[in-house]
This record gives sequence, structure tokens and C-alpha cells, in this order.
Amino acid sequence: MRERYQLQDRVELVGSIRHEQVRDVMVQGHIYLHPSLTEAFGTVLVEAASCGLLVVTTKVGGIPEVLPAKMTVFSNPDEDSLVEALISAVQKLKENQIDTSGFHSEVKKMYDWRDVAKRTELVYQTISDKEPLRLVDRMLKYYGNGSFAGALFLLCCVVDVFVLEFLNWWWPCEEIDRVRKWPNKLAKNGKLLKKE
Repeated sequence: MRERYQLQDRVELVGSIRHEQVRDVMVQGHIYLHPSLTEAFGTVLVEAASCGLLVVTTKVGGIPEVLPAKMTVFSNPDEDSLVEALISAVQKLKENQIDTSGFHSEVKKMYDWRDVAKRTELVYQTISDKEPLRLVDRMLKYYGNGSFAGALFLLCCVVDVFVLEFLNWWWPCEEIDRVRKWPNKLAKNGKLLKKE
């Protein structure tokens, strides 16, 4: 496409980039185009916004939850919608409707590792504090997910129970060797020491 439309002076193909060079490349642009068909979180979106780029991306998976609306222009996962979203983003930047200069400090507040660790710890704490559901209660909970999905979840649960019981009969837990605990070690000046 670049050669066909003689865009060599306007389109640079950078090729593979080492991770430590990504920022240097991103800060040269104004828009980051991310035409994804499926995505769970999309760390690259956070990196792009942190570099001060307006993100143009598809509204699929977990993408809409990654960044605030003012940092993104969304499209459907098809070419025409992507082109419209990209034109809209260019127009917004040309007309100074969006100031991307503060994106880095906003992203820094949103995705601080200490905050992520606290939220992760809270999830695990919430899970571990709950009493495990009895099998009947779990089955009722699964069945409550709709007529088709609930029946499918319930079937999977029943099959899992039968497989587990068969495995417990075939190779009882008492006969399985347990892994011994490794001694805790502390690192000091590059050397590993046994914990006293």
C-alpha cells in the first residue's frame, strides 16, 4: 500500500522494536491505532496513553474498561468504523478538543503497582474469607445462570464431580506423595542464606 500510493515520505515501517525502545517510538506520534478483534486488558493501550497518544481502538472484550473515554475513540471491529473513528480522532486533535499532555500523570495515578497489588490482595482476601459452598448450593448457583447456560454449567459440574470421585477411587489422596516445603532463604549481597 505504501509503495502503491507513494507514501514512503509519510509512512515509516519501523519493524521489530525492543521493549525499552517502545516509548521513544510512541512519543513521536499523536494517535495510537489498535484494531483488535479480541482483547482482555491491553497493556499497550495504557502504554500509548501514558506516552500522550490518543487511542483509537475497537470496542471489544475488556478494552472499554482500560482507559477513560476522553483518552479513547472507539469503533466497531470493522474497517469502515475504524476509518471513521480515526478521522474523528484526527479532527479532535486538529481542533484542540483533546489535550493529551496530561494523559501520563492520569495513567500513572490509575495504574500504580501498589494500588494493583492492594486490589489483587483484596480479591484473594474476599475469596479466602468465604466459606466454601456446599455442592448442592453450587449446583443451584450454576443453574441460575439461564436456561441454556445454567444447564450447561450444571452438566459440567456434575461431570467434574464424577471425574473427581473416580480419580479419588482410582488413586486416593492418601497415596499421593506430598512435596516437602523448601527452606526459606534470604538474599544478602547476592548470596542465599537460610532463614534463622
